[in-house]
Amino acid sequence: MLKNWVVKALLVGAGCLAAGSVFAGATLDQIKSSKEITLGYRDASVPFSYVDQNQKPVGFSLDLCAHVVDSLKKTLGLPQLDVKYLAVTGANRIPLIQNGTVTIECGGTSSSAERLQQVGFSVATFVSHSKWLTKTDSGIKSAADLKGKTVVVTQGSNAVQLAKAVSDKYGLGLNIVQAHDHAESMLMLQSGRAAAFMEDDILLAAKKAEASNPDQYKFLPDSYNTLVYGLMVPKDDPEFKAIVDRALESLMASGKFEKIYNKWFEQPIPPSNKNLNFPISVDLKERIAHPSDKLPT
Repeated sequence: MLKNWVVKALLVGAGCLAAGSVFAGATLDQIKSSKEITLGYRDASVPFSYVDQNQKPVGFSLDLCAHVVDSLKKTLGLPQLDVKYLAVTGANRIPLIQNGTVTIECGGTSSSAERLQQVGFSVATFVSHSKWLTKTDSGIKSAADLKGKTVVVTQGSNAVQLAKAVSDKYGLGLNIVQAHDHAESMLMLQSGRAAAFMEDDILLAAKKAEASNPDQYKFLPDSYNTLVYGLMVPKDDPEFKAIVDRALESLMASGKFEKIYNKWFEQPIPPSNKNLNFPISVDLKERIAHPSDKLPT
């Protein structure tokens, strides 16, 4: 009986390896056969991925993806690679990667254990923390002052579950509403329909900078989980992920990564030429020195 069990186990294992080999490299095969690649972008995730005054997709993540595309051209011997762009939302970005419609999501998406069950992520390209943004004249000084109030999060964001967890842990009884995108979330805060907006600190900094009067908004001192961002790629395709990672690691080693960062986070950016004044954090400097896709512990 034991011998039969071992044989069956070996056959199952061989089957799994064979299945894995079918999927490994599938993305590269698709790119080589179609001679095109589709980059997903967000239309309002400043400065990572958004549309400028000419409705052209621009941003930090798109600049990184451009270097990845160059690396793919060289690796695959495809001097002519047609790059297509597709707008994605917080709700559909993962399914579009899963079904192959989008090859790389060049947005502002953080990695998590839950998401890693569905998709893959490159080495980290940004590190942030979740915070609350509220109005300066609201009288709200900390998250404790939000008790019983309506707050907003963006659909599909990690902040959805985090806001619920914070509400439960501290007995805040928050009325949590979900907006379609970050622009709508900010509009709810601006109009007074929400007392606070929870999101990653950099995304909130971007919405604050975009406002007609940035001083009208402030961050609460409460800071939550550490989040690592990366370029989202198909799951279980190590060959493709390796090319993406090598392209990013090369940028980091050469110093070009920090120049791209400076362009989008510490200089005036389109369309309004606002400066986010968001220097590279200690956490991100560590990831640049030692590239990794590992989640914070």
